[in-house]
Amino acid sequence: MIPVEVENRIAKYFFQMYLPDRVMNEIEGRLLPSCIWNKEEDLDHDELVRWGIEIIQEQLGNK
Repeated sequence: MIPVEVENRIAKYFFQMYLPDRVMNEIEGRLLPSCIWNKEEDLDHDELVRWGIEIIQEQLGNK
């Protein structure tokens, strides 16, 4: 099994290298306000991930 840290680092690399700027900007615009105004321990990480995935699917389609 691949360690979670390794998976996260690989995903982050692909996220930053291959995601179009317009999609990245959309994700940042949606997630950043919640991350700025809430403490780390108060964030619902699952919800943030869902929002990000929804934006990616809307922008890139369900590939």
